[in-house]
Amino acid sequence: MTEPSTQVGGVPVAALKRHAELSELVEDARWRYYVLDQPTVSDAQFDEWFKELLSLEESHPSLQTPDSPTQKVGAPVSGDFAKVQHLARMESLDNAFDADDMAAWAARAERLAEGDPGPYLCELKIDGLAIAIVYRDGKLERAATRGDGRTGDDVTANVRTIKGVPHRLKGDDVPSLVEVRGEVYIPVEDFKKLNEQLVEQGKPPFANPRNSAAGTLRQKDPRITAQRPLRMLVHGIGIWEGSAVPKAQSEVYDRLREFGLPVSDLYKVVPGLTEVNEFIHYYEVHRHDPAYEIDGVVVKIDDFRTQRELGSTSRAPRWAIAYKYPPEEVNTKLLDIQVGVGRTGRVTPYAVMEPVVVSGSTVERATLHNAAIVKKKGVLIGDTVVLRKAGDVIPEIVGPVAALRDGSEREFVMPTHCPECGTELAYEKEGDADLRCPNARSCPAQIRERIYFAAGRRALDIDGLGYVAATALTQPLPPQQPVVRTEADLFDLTLEQLLPIKSVVRDQDTGLPKIDPKTGEQKVVSFFSNINGEPSANARLLIEELERAKQVPLAQLLVALSIRHVGPPTARDLAGAMRSIDAIMNASEEELAAVEGIGPRVAATIKEWFEVDWHREIIERWRAAGVRMEDEPAPEKGPQTLAGLTFVVTGTLEGYTRDAAKDEIEGRGGKVASSVSKKTSFLVAGENAGSKYDKAVSLGVPILDGAGFEILLKDGPDAAAEVAVTPEAE
Repeated sequence: MTEPSTQVGGVPVAALKRHAELSELVEDARWRYYVLDQPTVSDAQFDEWFKELLSLEESHPSLQTPDSPTQKVGAPVSGDFAKVQHLARMESLDNAFDADDMAAWAARAERLAEGDPGPYLCELKIDGLAIAIVYRDGKLERAATRGDGRTGDDVTANVRTIKGVPHRLKGDDVPSLVEVRGEVYIPVEDFKKLNEQLVEQGKPPFANPRNSAAGTLRQKDPRITAQRPLRMLVHGIGIWEGSAVPKAQSEVYDRLREFGLPVSDLYKVVPGLTEVNEFIHYYEVHRHDPAYEIDGVVVKIDDFRTQRELGSTSRAPRWAIAYKYPPEEVNTKLLDIQVGVGRTGRVTPYAVMEPVVVSGSTVERATLHNAAIVKKKGVLIGDTVVLRKAGDVIPEIVGPVAALRDGSEREFVMPTHCPECGTELAYEKEGDADLRCPNARSCPAQIRERIYFAAGRRALDIDGLGYVAATALTQPLPPQQPVVRTEADLFDLTLEQLLPIKSVVRDQDTGLPKIDPKTGEQKVVSFFSNINGEPSANARLLIEELERAKQVPLAQLLVALSIRHVGPPTARDLAGAMRSIDAIMNASEEELAAVEGIGPRVAATIKEWFEVDWHREIIERWRAAGVRMEDEPAPEKGPQTLAGLTFVVTGTLEGYTRDAAKDEIEGRGGKVASSVSKKTSFLVAGENAGSKYDKAVSLGVPILDGAGFEILLKDGPDAAAEVAVTPEAE
């Protein structure tokens, strides 16, 4: 008996099998993505499969045949539209995923061009649908999808309905024949509204903006396409005849804009790879500034002659590359929808999912806000869903992958009673979106969340009172009773009370008990005592921090009370005007509303809070424990040199924290706002200023750096205006 061969044609059998498996997966994914507009795998998963295919073919060149997915562009055309031949082949782009990939691409281009191929044009990679539009003698003749790169679907009637796409080009020097390439997309905000409408109509929502654009463009009835907010941006040409051909990509953009075609302003021509990488990094940080989804940056050699010298491979140009950002969207399974209760009693649905890595962290829970949002998103328990996590932003479910439903999915039903105290849930007033637990005084969840909030940096700033400690104090294991039943108990705590406490560990995002994966039971901790039963370092720290917290400023004390609508800015306004808790508690609504930044609505809420007996008990118990209830008399105001002016502070200023810079401005009578608008007098911008700087530039708001800020404080606004950068408003 002979041993089975481990190789075929010099290629290991395992490699052959894996190549065949990956080829089938990639082809199926392409068909669903390009033709059906119903992708069932995430972009990240597709990229991973494709990279593995490329790696196999690099190791075993005989696997790279004309039929390999790595040698193809796009996918076959659909069967629903007439087929048209492109005037010039529409190619795909090779991908780069890091600085080394970019350096390798640039080095190869330099070698093939026998010299520096720059400058480079950098532009945003819109996550939309590629399109080619032919204009003959200035008139829109035909529009087609990319298809397989040579043949596409004729979608002319639908493209004619897209706002911003001209039916006739402007000017006297338009080419006799030009084919422009671009990307069709739906703006992010419009995508959300469209999905809500589809769910209301009982139709499955789109998984993401790209698929909503593709599905809309492939509507058989152009009247439906016309009702949806499609947009297009042009990013290149395929054919140009009958007039002088521009010499560079950037010149093409200038000419196309003159013709009335929609061209993005968010591109830049740079001299070398250093500047290319700076552009890439900038938009990785500002990825969500544009109105549309982007998934990377496209880098092109700007000069057309150099482009022609470099040519193309079987599927992609050598003179361009797409730098792909780390994926912010992945697919995962929605296992359940549960609810958590917040400090104000708001009951919030949360998605419980199969753990998945996205944007560098493992995610298994995501908020769904309220029952109406669950319905708007069209998600069912058991769905495969698209999960999005943009950097540090809270994870969000975008929508379901409806194509993967098998009928076992079920709708979420909002509970009628509080999951922690059993009180019947209710809306505070007609028309509210959020159900709340009205048992504010004794609902364990609300007490836990309020205690944790009160210990936060902007309130009592208690280091030893994190979420685990707040849970332990308010919800120890039976038969023990909570040592903190309301906020009133907080400053009466002793070491002796803390020692016996054992508590269930809860998830900070949802408030739900954590489960030990080994035992399948709830996780339990003894937080305030060590193995010998003596006070732990956590216990001693908490007692010390509580003593220190008795002297926090009045504004922080007000924040700690969890008065609705009284966050740090409002608390500072109140404390600055009233100076004591008694003055606030005894003030009339009219007196409260007269405080700058308060207004009648917030004044009514504050007055209502202090009229509740157990709220007043908190104040009196804290007072008896030695908590300071008033600030020192207000210092005499210095010259109000900045009165009537509004400032925004952003970035890192040398010698000042953000709050310190704000105090300096307000001490001189100025107002500090959180966002830039036409009413902003100056933007004070330190290092890493970000999007507020860009907004100021677009609005023509004067900008001060650190040195200019010093001049502002010392010499006033007139002197500062002389050194400020004042851009021209767009």
